[in-house]
Amino acid sequence: MNKIGFNVLAWTAAVSDDLFPILDRLKGIGYDGAEFYLGPQESAAYQRVGNYTKDIGLETTAVMTLGADENPVSESVEVRQRALDKIKWAVDRAHDLNAKIICGPFHSAHTVFVNRPALEQEYALVGEVLHAAADYAAQANITFALEALNRFECYLCNTMEQLLKLVKATDHPNVRAMFDTHHSNIEEKKYAAALQTIAPVLAHVHISENDRGTPGDGQVLWDDAFSSLAAIKYQGWLTIEAFSRNDPDFANAIGVWREFSDPWDIAENGYKFIREMSLKHGL
Repeated sequence: MNKIGFNVLAWTAAVSDDLFPILDRLKGIGYDGAEFYLGPQESAAYQRVGNYTKDIGLETTAVMTLGADENPVSESVEVRQRALDKIKWAVDRAHDLNAKIICGPFHSAHTVFVNRPALEQEYALVGEVLHAAADYAAQANITFALEALNRFECYLCNTMEQLLKLVKATDHPNVRAMFDTHHSNIEEKKYAAALQTIAPVLAHVHISENDRGTPGDGQVLWDDAFSSLAAIKYQGWLTIEAFSRNDPDFANAIGVWREFSDPWDIAENGYKFIREMSLKHGL
C-alpha cells in the first residue's frame, strides 16, 4: 500500500518538542509519517523533531508557503531573490527533519493577486527561481512537489494543466507536482482527467475533504479520486491535510474561522478511511 501521512497543522504550525506526544499517538494509529509546516523555528528545533520521528519509526515530509515580500512571480529582482533565499532556507530545515519532499504552493505568494489572469512570462520567472532552488535541494536529495491552489487563494496555478505547465517551465528533475483533493474538488471537472494530466510528474497527494474536516465526511467524490489514483498506478504518499483553530495565528492566515472536526477524529477515522478506500480500489 501507499504510505499514509498526517499533517500536524491540524494542531499547530510550530515545530517543537510539544509535538512528541502527538507523533507518538499518530504512530500508534498506524501512520507511516508526519508532515510539518516549515515556519520560523531555529534549526535545532527541526533537528530534535527529525530525530524523534526517526527514533519512533515515522518518516517525514514538509510543506511551505511564501509571502508577498518573497514572491517568486514578482517583477522585482530583489523580491524574487528573497524567494530563492527563503526556499533554500526551507530546504535546510527539511533536511534537519530528514524530509525528502517539500510540498506546497511556493510557486507564488499565498493570497497575493493581480487584476488579470497569469501571464506566460510569469511561468518563466517562477521557473528560473525554482530551478535555482532545486539545484540546491538536489544536494540534499529533496524533491519539490508544487501545489495548485483554488482560485480564492492563488491566481497563478489553479489546475493540473497549469501545474504541469509550471513544472515543465522549471525543467528540473527535482521539481514535480502534488495533487490535493480539496483544491481539485473546486477547480477540476473530473478527478480522472486531472490525475491523468499530472501523472507523469506526480510526487505527492494530499487527502483533504471539501470542508477540511475528516476525509469521507463531506462531498469529495472519493471513489473517483482513489480509483483514478489506482488507474495511474500512483505509489507515493497519501497525506491527510486538515485544519482547525488550535493555532489561531495560522488559522487566521488561511481563513479558518470555525472548527471542522476534532483533530483526533480526523486522524483516527481518516486513517481507517484511507486504508478502506485503498483496499477497495486496489491502490
